[in-house]
Amino acid sequence: MTEQTLKKIALNDVHEALGAKMVPFAGYNMPVRYSSDIEEHKTVRNGVGVFDVSHMGEFMLRGPKALDLIQKVSSNDASKLFDGKAQYSCLPNDKGGIVDDLIIYKIKDEEYMLVVNASNIEKDWNWISSHNTEGVEMENVSDEYSLFAVQGPKASEAMQSLTEVNLQEMGFYTFSLGKFAGVDNVIISATGYTGSGGFELYVPNAVAETVWKKIFEAGASYDIKPIGLGARDTLRLEMGYCLYGNDIDDTTSPLEAGLGWVTKFTKDFINSDNLKKQKEEGVTRRLVGIELLDRGVPRGGYNVLNLEGEVIGKLTSGTMSPMLGKGVALGYVNRPLTKAGSEVLIEVRNRKLKAVVSKPPFYKG
Repeated sequence: MTEQTLKKIALNDVHEALGAKMVPFAGYNMPVRYSSDIEEHKTVRNGVGVFDVSHMGEFMLRGPKALDLIQKVSSNDASKLFDGKAQYSCLPNDKGGIVDDLIIYKIKDEEYMLVVNASNIEKDWNWISSHNTEGVEMENVSDEYSLFAVQGPKASEAMQSLTEVNLQEMGFYTFSLGKFAGVDNVIISATGYTGSGGFELYVPNAVAETVWKKIFEAGASYDIKPIGLGARDTLRLEMGYCLYGNDIDDTTSPLEAGLGWVTKFTKDFINSDNLKKQKEEGVTRRLVGIELLDRGVPRGGYNVLNLEGEVIGKLTSGTMSPMLGKGVALGYVNRPLTKAGSEVLIEVRNRKLKAVVSKPPFYKG
């Protein structure tokens, strides 16, 4: 993709002025780091940092059949949602894999917002549209909104002066529509992807720069810092959160990926019969967490071996954990070595490093 065809988020120039290293990511020019990944990672774990993740996609679904469409295309049970509640889910395809993972927000009866991965905006839109047989009003507002994730243990304290919404009392996977930094009807959400608490703010592009500046003014005494996608990846990996395209994709079953908890067979959805059969028969491989016992950095694509040296799986994501000081990874492993405590080897170049299957989160701070 040439620089000319890369899409730019609303605050592209702001990030460049801050000295961010910009890289192509999911078709967008995105800030990957401002200082160092480790420094930014620790800022979020110990204080407060801000990610600009405005590349994410947002679809509005409205009308009396909106819930029916969501129930058909998503694996979780969206009928359990109430106003101000969000839900993690996935879009199963008809071949046993996953079109995308997403978050479903219930704004009010007959109005929902779906938040999808940037790399899948067009794919997801086409997929959901192809199943919209009941005339649900669909609007792709991805290019109209900026999304800021203010993350870390000091996030609520640092941001409270900007809103009357009680940030401290917001439950995980809830949201409020309220005034934030002087802007009305901001979606203030608590669905974090870092494991250190915090909020996501959906704001119109027209006021994005104003809100960004006010966030940093309010957080100045808390040493708030901008954070790039590099630290976002290491933060989510320490928690064992999946990243679409790495750990889940069109070929991975939600049951293999450990997403049985968002795959509800109390309703019918796309490919539910086949997935139900798979659940009853049991999967032959599973996505597991792996901690290195030997020194080394695990990466996606590295082979997982049993102690006899036979290939039994492959890593999908891996990093050196900044908080734990050891290598952690996610990967698909064949049964029976999917149980926590199972000893395995990771093939790193010409070495076979000792490792153990571990149940995420790796970081429990």
